[in-house]
Amino acid sequence: MTALQDVPEELLLLRKSIDNIDAAIIHMLAERFRCTQRVGALKAEANLPPADPEREKQQIDRLRNLAAAAELDPEFAEKFLGFVVREVIRHHEVIRQAAKT
Repeated sequence: MTALQDVPEELLLLRKSIDNIDAAIIHMLAERFRCTQRVGALKAEANLPPADPEREKQQIDRLRNLAAAAELDPEFAEKFLGFVVREVIRHHEVIRQAAKT
């Protein structure tokens, strides 16, 4: 284990920034899922399917463009959104099943 005094100050500052960014990402994901939970409830009330392939395609295209503009790999951005969307759809399916009972 490296002694704290041996770690460059810049490295410590970068790690602190990374920790703050990670915390912000978690809070933003939590807020996103609160919104999508409500979307799932509205879809269940309207008897709409949990997945919306056209909306997902639009979101993927939008996110890939944002990623490219931010100099982030669009493939990575698409994989990340795909992971999030799969989890959202799973939540929507649960909500839909609960609404049927």
